[in-house]
Amino acid sequence: MLDAGFSILLWQLRQSDPAELRSKRATLETKAKLLKADIGRSERIRKNMPDVGVEADRFYEQEMPVAAKGYSGIVDDLGEIATKAGLKTSATGFNETPLKGRNVTQIGITESVEGSYSSVLQFIVGLERSKSFYLLDSLAMDRAELGHLHLTLVLRTYFRS
Repeated sequence: MLDAGFSILLWQLRQSDPAELRSKRATLETKAKLLKADIGRSERIRKNMPDVGVEADRFYEQEMPVAAKGYSGIVDDLGEIATKAGLKTSATGFNETPLKGRNVTQIGITESVEGSYSSVLQFIVGLERSKSFYLLDSLAMDRAELGHLHLTLVLRTYFRS
C-alpha cells in the first residue's frame, strides 16, 4: 500500500514543471518569512505592553488636570499663547461632556481671536508646544479686514475626574 502511494507521489512530481515547483517553493519561503516577521512583531508588542500602560498612566496624571483647578488654567494658558503669538482674544466658552467609564471629562473650548495670518500660525504652534493637552477641532474665519483675521477656534482638552 505504501509503495502505491509513493509511486503516485513520484508520478505527480514527474508531471510537474520544475519552474512551477521553484515558483511554489519561492512563494512558500516568502510566506514563511512574513509569518516569522509577524511573530516577531507580536512578541515585541507583548513585551512592551507593560510600558504602554505606564505611559498611559503618566499621561493621565501629568497631562490631564483635575477639574477643580482646570478652567482658570486653560484661560491663562490660552491667553498666554495668544499674547505670545500677537493675537487678541475676545471670548472663551466652555462645554463639558463627561466620558462614561473613563473618569475623564471632555472640555470643549470655543475661542475667538483676531490678528494676522502669521499670528494665527504662531498660536497653533503654541498650542502644540503647550504643556497642556489641546486638540484643535476646527478653525473658522468670521471675517477678514486688511491683514487682520477674525477667527473662531474650537478646541478640546480633558480633565481627570
